[in-house]
Amino acid sequence: MRLNPFNTGNIDVRGGGGGGGLGGGGKLGCGAIVIALVGAVVFGIDPMTTLSTVGGTSSAPETSSSATEEELCSANQYAQESCAALGSLNETWSRVFAQQGYDFQQPFLNFYSGRVRSGCGAASSAAGPFYCPADGGIYIDTGFYDVLDRQLGAPGDFARYYVMAHEYGHHIQNITGIANSIRSAQGQNPRAANQLQVRMELQADCYAGVWAAKNRNLIEPGDLEEGLRAAAAIGDDRLTGGRVSSENFTHGTSRQRSEALRLGLQGDDRACDEITNIR
Repeated sequence: MRLNPFNTGNIDVRGGGGGGGLGGGGKLGCGAIVIALVGAVVFGIDPMTTLSTVGGTSSAPETSSSATEEELCSANQYAQESCAALGSLNETWSRVFAQQGYDFQQPFLNFYSGRVRSGCGAASSAAGPFYCPADGGIYIDTGFYDVLDRQLGAPGDFARYYVMAHEYGHHIQNITGIANSIRSAQGQNPRAANQLQVRMELQADCYAGVWAAKNRNLIEPGDLEEGLRAAAAIGDDRLTGGRVSSENFTHGTSRQRSEALRLGLQGDDRACDEITNIR
Protein backbone atom coordinates (compact mmCIF):
# COMPACT_ATOMS: atom_id res chain seq x y z
CA MET A 1 0.00 0.00 0.00
CA ARG A 2 1.49 3.33 -1.05
CA LEU A 3 0.92 5.41 2.07
CA ASN A 4 2.46 8.83 2.34
CA PRO A 5 5.51 9.04 4.63
CA PHE A 6 4.67 9.89 8.21
CA ASN A 7 4.36 13.53 9.18
CA THR A 8 4.88 14.19 12.87
CA GLY A 9 2.74 17.29 12.55
CA ASN A 10 -0.48 15.28 12.39
CA ILE A 11 0.26 12.30 14.64
CA ASP A 12 0.87 11.80 18.35
CA VAL A 13 3.57 9.17 18.92
CA ARG A 14 5.13 8.23 22.24
CA GLY A 15 7.52 5.66 23.62
CA GLY A 16 7.55 4.18 27.05
CA GLY A 17 8.09 1.24 29.29
CA GLY A 18 9.88 -2.05 29.11
CA GLY A 19 13.16 -3.39 28.06
CA GLY A 20 14.52 -0.64 25.87
CA GLY A 21 14.42 -0.07 22.14
CA LEU A 22 11.78 -0.78 19.56
CA GLY A 23 11.52 -4.34 18.39
CA GLY A 24 12.48 -5.03 14.82
CA GLY A 25 12.67 -8.66 15.69
CA GLY A 26 11.28 -8.33 19.20
CA LYS A 27 12.95 -9.48 22.42
CA LEU A 28 10.11 -11.81 23.32
CA GLY A 29 10.02 -15.20 21.67
CA CYS A 30 7.47 -15.69 18.92
CA GLY A 31 6.21 -18.81 20.63
CA ALA A 32 5.40 -16.91 23.80
CA ILE A 33 3.20 -14.46 21.93
CA VAL A 34 1.39 -17.24 20.09
CA ILE A 35 0.79 -19.01 23.41
CA ALA A 36 -0.61 -15.78 24.82
CA LEU A 37 -2.94 -15.43 21.87
CA VAL A 38 -4.22 -18.96 22.34
CA GLY A 39 -4.55 -18.43 26.09
CA ALA A 40 -6.62 -15.36 25.42
CA VAL A 41 -9.31 -17.50 23.89
CA VAL A 42 -9.14 -20.17 26.56
CA PHE A 43 -9.34 -17.79 29.50
CA GLY A 44 -11.31 -14.97 27.92
CA ILE A 45 -8.36 -12.55 28.02
CA ASP A 46 -8.24 -10.22 25.07
CA PRO A 47 -4.75 -9.78 23.59
CA MET A 48 -5.60 -7.42 20.74
CA THR A 49 -8.06 -4.95 22.14
CA THR A 50 -9.02 -3.12 25.33
CA LEU A 51 -7.40 -4.14 28.59
CA SER A 52 -10.24 -2.57 30.52
CA THR A 53 -12.59 -5.25 29.23
CA VAL A 54 -10.68 -7.75 31.36
CA GLY A 55 -10.52 -5.61 34.47
CA GLY A 56 -7.78 -3.08 33.79
CA THR A 57 -7.13 -0.24 36.21
CA SER A 58 -7.08 3.49 35.65
CA SER A 59 -3.47 3.99 36.65
CA ALA A 60 -1.47 6.64 34.83
CA PRO A 61 0.32 5.58 31.64
CA GLU A 62 4.08 5.22 31.68
CA THR A 63 5.98 7.22 29.08
CA SER A 64 9.64 6.93 29.95
CA SER A 65 11.25 7.46 26.56
CA SER A 66 12.89 10.80 25.85
CA ALA A 67 13.07 10.11 22.10
CA THR A 68 11.39 12.54 19.76
CA GLU A 69 8.48 11.53 17.54
CA GLU A 70 10.80 11.64 14.55
CA GLU A 71 13.22 9.25 16.25
CA LEU A 72 10.47 6.90 17.39
CA CYS A 73 8.90 6.72 13.94
CA SER A 74 12.26 6.25 12.23
CA ALA A 75 13.50 3.46 14.49
CA ASN A 76 12.83 0.69 11.96
CA GLN A 77 10.63 -0.21 9.00
CA TYR A 78 7.76 -1.36 11.19
CA ALA A 79 7.76 1.89 13.14
CA GLN A 80 7.81 3.92 9.91
CA GLU A 81 4.86 1.94 8.58
CA SER A 82 2.93 2.30 11.83
CA CYS A 83 3.40 6.07 11.89
CA ALA A 84 2.41 6.38 8.23
CA ALA A 85 -0.70 4.29 8.91
CA LEU A 86 -1.58 6.41 11.93
CA GLY A 87 -1.42 9.57 9.84
CA SER A 88 -3.64 8.06 7.16
CA LEU A 89 -6.13 6.72 9.71
CA ASN A 90 -6.32 10.13 11.39
CA GLU A 91 -7.03 11.87 8.10
CA THR A 92 -9.56 9.30 6.93
CA TRP A 93 -11.62 9.05 10.10
CA SER A 94 -11.55 12.78 10.84
CA ARG A 95 -13.13 13.32 7.42
CA VAL A 96 -15.78 10.66 8.08
CA PHE A 97 -16.70 12.27 11.40
CA ALA A 98 -16.78 15.77 9.88
CA GLN A 99 -19.08 14.61 7.08
CA GLN A 100 -21.46 13.16 9.65
CA GLY A 101 -21.30 16.24 11.88
CA TYR A 102 -19.48 14.72 14.86
CA ASP A 103 -16.41 15.80 16.80
CA PHE A 104 -13.32 13.65 16.46
CA GLN A 105 -10.38 13.02 18.77
CA GLN A 106 -7.21 11.36 17.53
CA PRO A 107 -5.62 8.51 19.48
CA PHE A 108 -1.93 8.40 20.28
CA LEU A 109 0.47 5.60 19.37
CA ASN A 110 2.85 4.19 21.97
CA PHE A 111 5.83 2.09 20.90
CA TYR A 112 7.22 -0.08 23.65
CA SER A 113 9.38 -3.15 24.13
CA GLY A 114 8.87 -5.84 26.74
CA ARG A 115 6.44 -4.24 29.17
CA VAL A 116 4.41 -1.05 29.39
CA ARG A 117 1.98 0.61 31.77
CA SER A 118 -1.00 2.15 30.06
CA GLY A 119 -4.03 3.89 31.45
CA CYS A 120 -5.61 0.43 31.59
CA GLY A 121 -2.83 -1.16 33.62
CA ALA A 122 0.38 -3.07 32.90
CA ALA A 123 0.86 -5.21 29.81
CA SER A 124 3.63 -7.23 28.19
CA SER A 125 4.59 -7.81 24.59
CA ALA A 126 3.02 -11.27 24.83
CA ALA A 127 -0.41 -9.61 24.76
CA GLY A 128 0.12 -8.31 21.24
CA PRO A 129 -1.03 -4.87 20.07
CA PHE A 130 -3.88 -3.36 22.08
CA TYR A 131 -6.00 -0.26 22.48
CA CYS A 132 -6.63 1.31 25.88
CA PRO A 133 -9.91 3.24 26.13
CA ALA A 134 -8.92 4.84 29.42
CA ASP A 135 -6.19 6.95 27.81
CA GLY A 136 -7.04 6.68 24.10
CA GLY A 137 -3.77 5.04 23.14
CA ILE A 138 -2.75 2.29 20.73
CA TYR A 139 0.14 0.25 22.15
CA ILE A 140 2.44 -1.78 19.94
CA ASP A 141 5.65 -3.71 20.37
CA THR A 142 6.62 -3.86 16.71
CA GLY A 143 8.20 -7.26 17.25
CA PHE A 144 4.66 -8.60 16.96
CA TYR A 145 4.85 -8.09 13.21
CA ASP A 146 7.57 -10.74 12.97
CA VAL A 147 5.19 -13.10 14.78
CA LEU A 148 2.45 -12.23 12.32
CA ASP A 149 4.79 -13.08 9.46
CA ARG A 150 6.83 -16.04 10.68
CA GLN A 151 4.52 -17.77 13.14
CA LEU A 152 1.05 -16.91 11.92
CA GLY A 153 1.77 -16.96 8.18
CA ALA A 154 0.53 -13.45 7.41
CA PRO A 155 3.38 -11.43 5.85
CA GLY A 156 3.20 -8.14 3.99
CA ASP A 157 2.83 -4.45 4.74
CA PHE A 158 -0.94 -4.48 4.32
CA ALA A 159 -1.22 -7.23 6.93
CA ARG A 160 0.56 -4.90 9.34
CA TYR A 161 -1.62 -1.97 8.32
CA TYR A 162 -4.67 -4.12 9.00
CA VAL A 163 -3.49 -4.67 12.59
CA MET A 164 -3.09 -0.92 13.10
CA ALA A 165 -6.44 -0.20 11.48
CA HIS A 166 -8.12 -2.84 13.67
CA GLU A 167 -6.81 -1.23 16.87
CA TYR A 168 -7.85 2.16 15.51
CA GLY A 169 -11.30 0.68 15.05
CA HIS A 170 -11.47 0.17 18.80
CA HIS A 171 -10.73 3.88 19.19
CA ILE A 172 -13.69 4.64 16.95
CA GLN A 173 -15.84 2.41 19.16
CA ASN A 174 -14.59 4.24 22.23
CA ILE A 175 -15.28 7.79 21.10
CA THR A 176 -18.68 6.93 19.60
CA GLY A 177 -19.86 5.20 22.79
CA ILE A 178 -20.21 1.77 21.19
CA ALA A 179 -17.60 0.30 23.53
CA ASN A 180 -19.44 1.55 26.61
CA SER A 181 -22.71 0.11 25.30
CA ILE A 182 -21.12 -3.30 24.79
CA ARG A 183 -19.52 -3.28 28.24
CA SER A 184 -22.86 -2.33 29.76
CA ALA A 185 -24.55 -5.20 27.92
CA GLN A 186 -21.84 -7.57 29.11
CA GLY A 187 -22.47 -6.50 32.70
CA GLN A 188 -26.18 -7.06 32.34
CA ASN A 189 -25.76 -10.44 30.68
CA PRO A 190 -22.43 -12.04 31.72
CA ARG A 191 -23.29 -15.28 29.95
CA ALA A 192 -23.25 -13.39 26.63
CA ALA A 193 -20.01 -11.53 27.40
CA ASN A 194 -17.88 -13.51 24.96
CA GLN A 195 -20.38 -13.26 22.14
CA LEU A 196 -20.61 -9.51 22.66
CA GLN A 197 -16.82 -9.26 22.69
CA VAL A 198 -16.74 -11.10 19.36
CA ARG A 199 -19.07 -8.44 17.94
CA MET A 200 -16.65 -5.75 19.11
CA GLU A 201 -13.74 -7.44 17.39
CA LEU A 202 -15.60 -8.04 14.16
CA GLN A 203 -16.74 -4.43 14.02
CA ALA A 204 -13.14 -3.30 14.47
CA ASP A 205 -12.20 -5.55 11.55
CA CYS A 206 -15.00 -3.97 9.54
CA TYR A 207 -13.74 -0.48 10.37
CA ALA A 208 -10.28 -1.53 9.20
CA GLY A 209 -11.82 -2.44 5.86
CA VAL A 210 -13.61 0.91 5.66
CA TRP A 211 -10.29 2.73 6.06
CA ALA A 212 -8.76 0.66 3.27
CA ALA A 213 -11.76 1.23 1.01
CA LYS A 214 -11.57 4.99 1.47
CA ASN A 215 -7.92 4.83 0.39
CA ARG A 216 -8.44 2.38 -2.45
CA ASN A 217 -6.34 4.52 -4.78
CA LEU A 218 -3.29 3.64 -2.67
CA ILE A 219 -3.88 -0.11 -2.66
CA GLU A 220 -1.50 -2.28 -4.68
CA PRO A 221 -2.01 -5.75 -6.18
CA GLY A 222 -1.99 -8.39 -3.47
CA ASP A 223 -2.73 -6.00 -0.60
CA LEU A 224 -6.28 -7.12 0.05
CA GLU A 225 -5.19 -10.75 0.01
CA GLU A 226 -2.58 -9.92 2.64
CA GLY A 227 -5.21 -8.31 4.83
CA LEU A 228 -7.66 -11.16 4.48
CA ARG A 229 -4.89 -13.66 5.21
CA ALA A 230 -4.02 -11.76 8.39
CA ALA A 231 -7.65 -11.61 9.49
CA ALA A 232 -7.97 -15.36 9.01
CA ALA A 233 -4.66 -16.06 10.76
CA ILE A 234 -5.87 -14.55 14.03
CA GLY A 235 -9.28 -16.18 14.06
CA ASP A 236 -10.07 -17.98 17.30
CA ASP A 237 -10.55 -21.33 15.59
CA ARG A 238 -7.21 -21.05 13.79
CA LEU A 239 -5.26 -19.99 16.88
CA THR A 240 -6.70 -22.72 19.09
CA GLY A 241 -6.72 -25.49 16.52
CA GLY A 242 -10.16 -26.68 17.53
CA ARG A 243 -9.17 -27.16 21.19
CA VAL A 244 -11.63 -24.55 22.44
CA SER A 245 -15.40 -24.50 22.02
CA SER A 246 -16.92 -21.68 20.04
CA GLU A 247 -18.74 -20.44 23.17
CA ASN A 248 -15.36 -19.37 24.55
CA PHE A 249 -14.27 -17.47 21.45
CA THR A 250 -13.59 -13.76 21.99
CA HIS A 251 -12.52 -12.52 18.55
CA GLY A 252 -14.45 -14.56 16.02
CA THR A 253 -13.54 -17.35 13.65
CA SER A 254 -11.22 -16.93 10.70
CA ARG A 255 -14.23 -16.88 8.42
CA GLN A 256 -16.06 -14.28 10.51
CA ARG A 257 -13.05 -12.00 10.68
CA SER A 258 -12.42 -12.24 6.95
CA GLU A 259 -16.09 -11.56 6.21
CA ALA A 260 -16.12 -8.53 8.52
CA LEU A 261 -13.07 -7.11 6.76
CA ARG A 262 -14.72 -7.74 3.39
CA LEU A 263 -17.85 -5.93 4.58
CA GLY A 264 -15.79 -2.89 5.50
CA LEU A 265 -14.04 -2.97 2.15
CA GLN A 266 -17.36 -1.93 0.62
CA GLY A 267 -16.61 1.48 2.14
CA ASP A 268 -19.73 2.17 4.24
CA ASP A 269 -18.97 2.54 7.94
CA ARG A 270 -22.69 2.43 8.72
CA ALA A 271 -22.77 -1.19 7.57
CA CYS A 272 -20.29 -1.96 10.35
CA ASP A 273 -22.74 -0.58 12.90
CA GLU A 274 -25.06 -3.53 12.29
CA ILE A 275 -22.45 -5.89 13.73
CA THR A 276 -22.80 -4.48 17.24
CA ASN A 277 -26.47 -3.56 17.00
CA ILE A 278 -27.81 -5.03 20.25
CA ARG A 279 -31.40 -6.19 20.03
